[in-house]
Amino acid sequence: MTDPTRRNVLRGAAAITAAGALVGTGAGAAPAMAAPAAPRRFPFLEGAFEPVTEELTAFDLPVTGRVPRELNGRYLRNGPNVLGLEDPRAHHWMLGDGMVHGVRLREGRAEWYRNRWVRSSQVAKKLGEPYPGPVPPDDFPCNTHVIPHRGRILALQESGPLPYELDDELNTVGTYDFRGTLQGPLTAHTKFDVHADELHAIAYYPTWDHVRHLVVGPAGRVVRTTRIPVADAPMIHDFALTEHHVVILDMPVTFDPAGAERGDLVPYVWNDRHPARVGVLPRKGGAVRWFEVDPVYYSHTLNAYEEGPHIVVDMTNFDAPFLVAGNGSGGPHTAGTPRLDRWTIDLRHGRVRTRTLDDRPQEFPRVNEALVSRRHRYGYSAAAAEMSLAYQAVDGTPPDGAFSNALLKHDLLRGTCDMHRLPAGATASEAVFVPSDPGDGRAAEDDGYAIAYVHNPDRGASDLVILAAQDFTGEPVARIHLPGRVPLGFHGSWIPDA
Repeated sequence: MTDPTRRNVLRGAAAITAAGALVGTGAGAAPAMAAPAAPRRFPFLEGAFEPVTEELTAFDLPVTGRVPRELNGRYLRNGPNVLGLEDPRAHHWMLGDGMVHGVRLREGRAEWYRNRWVRSSQVAKKLGEPYPGPVPPDDFPCNTHVIPHRGRILALQESGPLPYELDDELNTVGTYDFRGTLQGPLTAHTKFDVHADELHAIAYYPTWDHVRHLVVGPAGRVVRTTRIPVADAPMIHDFALTEHHVVILDMPVTFDPAGAERGDLVPYVWNDRHPARVGVLPRKGGAVRWFEVDPVYYSHTLNAYEEGPHIVVDMTNFDAPFLVAGNGSGGPHTAGTPRLDRWTIDLRHGRVRTRTLDDRPQEFPRVNEALVSRRHRYGYSAAAAEMSLAYQAVDGTPPDGAFSNALLKHDLLRGTCDMHRLPAGATASEAVFVPSDPGDGRAAEDDGYAIAYVHNPDRGASDLVILAAQDFTGEPVARIHLPGRVPLGFHGSWIPDA
């Protein structure tokens, strides 16, 4: 296959034709009636995942409780929201058109809610809108993350597309290449080190024989690119950053050229022949040191830090194998649920120690962003029953009672976890920590709020729930009632007013 792009590598099966067969009983015989097949489920298009069909704008949102007056800014979250799908068999959750949901808070008021599709060329065409300018290579409506960066709002995707810039009201401005310095893809999971004033990324692409460590400097330009040789074109969805090192997680999910030629929706497979390993790259340059580990699939890193000759990485992991392309359900498939693990990389003795911090099903771990690359005590994650069930959508699906809906606060110093329990059907998205006073260097690490979109089954719509991080199990400080649903999606950011 030549010159693969995201459109022909990850969307090769954009249409699947259905064919039925009639079983004959002999020449001239009437066709026999086949037994009716059980209806096929597509859990990533149903329930909490079901895409919304409209862009909404609502002002002066109703609130139960009190919006803290110090929260002045926007909470934005990105996620796949497929537009104009005709055949669910031609869809994979990770390929849904990106939609950003946002709430504007100011002086104790919830001023507005908006949801907007990211206007790539494909989305603009589906909406009957013009696309300004030439279409960039690997164009895609970035659906995985949305971050602030030097006064801009950027929607992110991995493995190909440029970020898309949005304005303060979530309108698409256009692609963004860091002032012409980004050559090739970025990542969905950048890490911003506030101490160094640097944005870091690990970028991968299906036809590369390497991955790239990128550093964006204070001027908003890519100032350094380091190529790291790897075999088999692995999917490197996330990574970790410490004060002096970059941690690269090279696991056995690799590009499948034959699948790409067939037109598989997501041509990445679990590859038992690909060694699982962790790489440590000095941030200021030098050789990568590789450490072998038992095969798992890491999902997301919470944070990482240095402790003498050790690097500590906290992250959510799935047991092997992890099937990105799933089992025909339209999304990833696993035999188990993600848990919170800690990997300690011993630089002196050349080994990695692993242990589980919390084995309850959870995803989307987040930390106080001021501590990215530095030692942390607290982490926040979400337990969403419907996500756990969808990931295991096979015959004999585990009963609903095996999972719960909750937001979790981990105290990793004491080894305890506070659980903010949610009702059945109240599916929670990622919880983002927002400091009460970001300028107060003396404030406690958890002096602030955890905010997340939570489905409200009584209303059939979503709320933006604000929890006091130091009273995590108590009643929410505020529930902001949105006019519609926010489907289960991916990642978001708090973007404070300048």
